[in-house]
Amino acid sequence: MSILIVDDNDTNLSLLATLAGKASSIEPVCMNDPVDALYWCESHVPDLVLLDYRMPSLSGNEFLSIFRKMPGMANIPIIMVTTENDHAVRKQAFSLGVTEFLTKPVDTIEFSLRVRNLLALRTAQTMLADRAKLLEHEVEQAIANVTAREMELVTRLARAAEFRDPETGAHIMRMARYSALIARELGLDAQWQDLLLKAAPMHDVGKLATPDHILLKPGRLDPDEMAIMRQHAKIGGHILAGSDSPLIRLAEEIACGHHEKYDGSGYPDGLAKEQIPLSARIVAVADVFDALSSERPYKPAWPLAEARQYLEQNRGSHFCPLCIDAFLGAWDEVLVIRDSLPDPVPQHTHPL
Repeated sequence: MSILIVDDNDTNLSLLATLAGKASSIEPVCMNDPVDALYWCESHVPDLVLLDYRMPSLSGNEFLSIFRKMPGMANIPIIMVTTENDHAVRKQAFSLGVTEFLTKPVDTIEFSLRVRNLLALRTAQTMLADRAKLLEHEVEQAIANVTAREMELVTRLARAAEFRDPETGAHIMRMARYSALIARELGLDAQWQDLLLKAAPMHDVGKLATPDHILLKPGRLDPDEMAIMRQHAKIGGHILAGSDSPLIRLAEEIACGHHEKYDGSGYPDGLAKEQIPLSARIVAVADVFDALSSERPYKPAWPLAEARQYLEQNRGSHFCPLCIDAFLGAWDEVLVIRDSLPDPVPQHTHPL
């Protein structure tokens, strides 16, 4: 702990330093210029300040006014040592943040008691602050642990869906990064971007319930098969429904809504425009673009120019115009993501 003594009189400084040392076993820092003392406080935080009232360059109250506004100084105990008995002067000093007054000549017993009491107060304040920081850290750690477990759940469910669905893990990673890119371009905050990045891979978790003869059919699906295939959106929503986790709730929105179309012609609920959650509108763009521009056993990859043209042509019908504009506005970054996450050679077949 440290004690700062500020007094323009060297004799007073020496006396107060001796008394403070005896009362606390601390070697005080002594300053005869209050301006120098304030400069010292820019890089040091004292645990107690003994302050003279009458000084030529700055009065005790002027020192107080500046000191209390400095970072970390709001709660430091301050004893003002003065011959002033004027009520208005003391009232102003209290309003500026002085903790105690001692009247010159100083009573040594009273001085010792005040110093010890205020240092004990400062110790208690420091311990409470440290405890609060510790609790804050523990809460942050607990939240991080819960988030990590949630992310593990998301990853495992996405991996389970991937094992059943021949779309590659690279597709899932690409479309998730495309989704986060769109969110960033739309001006959404970094925390939501990160949440979307983690939730987007769950978009097709409902395919866990799709029968193999439909999910793995090498050719186009007939109308009855397509009707069953389309159930995966609603099933994905049911799988993820009812969670208190923001991550799982966002994944539910995406799973249920990423096949809705902006003009209302999509499924499962025929939602239109802003009825469709923003997360689902974003993922719809990312998912379709990556599906079109990637090779599958049932189709070759579309050239990037054609995939881009499809997005432009369906702006406002299939896709949210804002999401399309955001995606195409970051086209160079889209290409970087695509090139950094290439597909492996397809292993088996998949329906259109």
